[in-house]
Amino acid sequence: MHRYATVGLLLVLAMALGAPAATGAAHANRPPIRNLPNRLVCGLPTGATGSCEARVVTDANGKPNASTGPVGYGPTQFQTAYGLSNAAASGGIGQTIGIVDAYDDPNAEKDLGTYSSTEGLPACTTANGCFKKVNQTGGTSYPASNGGWALEISLDIEIAHAVCPNCHILLVEASSSSFSNLLTAEDYATSHATVVSNSWGGSESSSETSSYDPHFNRSVPITVSSGDNGYGVEYPAASRYVTAVGGTTLNLNSNNMRASETAWSDAGSGCSRYETKPSWQQDPSCARRTVADVSADADPNTGAAVIDTTPYCTFLRFNCTTGWYQVGGTSLAAPLIAAVYALAGNGGGGTSAASYPYAHSGSLYDVTSGSNGSCSGSYLCTAKSGYDGPTGLGTPIGTGGF
Repeated sequence: MHRYATVGLLLVLAMALGAPAATGAAHANRPPIRNLPNRLVCGLPTGATGSCEARVVTDANGKPNASTGPVGYGPTQFQTAYGLSNAAASGGIGQTIGIVDAYDDPNAEKDLGTYSSTEGLPACTTANGCFKKVNQTGGTSYPASNGGWALEISLDIEIAHAVCPNCHILLVEASSSSFSNLLTAEDYATSHATVVSNSWGGSESSSETSSYDPHFNRSVPITVSSGDNGYGVEYPAASRYVTAVGGTTLNLNSNNMRASETAWSDAGSGCSRYETKPSWQQDPSCARRTVADVSADADPNTGAAVIDTTPYCTFLRFNCTTGWYQVGGTSLAAPLIAAVYALAGNGGGGTSAASYPYAHSGSLYDVTSGSNGSCSGSYLCTAKSGYDGPTGLGTPIGTGGF
């Protein structure tokens, strides 16, 4: 049989197995589809703009694989693998996770409802006070819809809810992906949430420390994805005021416990060109801010099951899909870590949330293998024992590191 035909047959079988017959089936071991290509959901940023940092698994022709049931890791997998099951059952009460993204996802609340019922999570709706969607200034006149950013939004809010089911979710939609609008949305989110997650980034610039950093110098934990293009630094992950979240490949045993974790080959990392080094970073080969701080699953081939019913089109309005996708990228890691901060109860707890993991590195799983590029064998691009660029201090073992 032709290899693409074989992959297609395996994909169909995996989708069939992934679609639960009842809500309880979502809690069983559910391996993701592996060894398939993936693509950036939003493309590359240009100029003073940010791009979402999700990657979606595709077929051999680059069309996203959409199914009728979840394919990829879900709440049980992430909670179990990262030692969060007990915390997720009772923690997060009184915490609000702010999600900052661009453009509108008109089906965000509906899709979150489907995700919750399918995965056996409590409902999170506007009616029960758990979910709130606003524009960048807190109003209800939403920006234009965008299929790529809608998939990003679905990933962010569903993963936040998966890891912290008792947390409230505040979705703040910027009018566009310009830094100006995204930072306006950031201001609203950091004023109305106890933890804020950002799954977007763009190029560093000489003005970032004076013009952009004040928007992140807040008293709440702020997580930012480190990037999906391998070795190299992006902003706002480079900001000294945020927790920069790198990416891993997370492999699980049949009981959903962690089997292994390695640095994801496309995670962003490196030495900032402009940001001064925070006092809590002590790595030797970067005189300025080093990215990342911590990490979590980001590899699309060990990615999350996400439902999105806003059409996602890979070419103008052609090749449009809706349904359940398998999605990764450091866009997955950022809301996951934000939810861990919320479970730890440290949302809104001080001005140096980014420093907390450095003082509690013993509560993190040290990722010691894998690389995201070439930098003369340096820890800035190669995982090793202790701190390294692609995975930072490591990944969660419960909430103690946050």
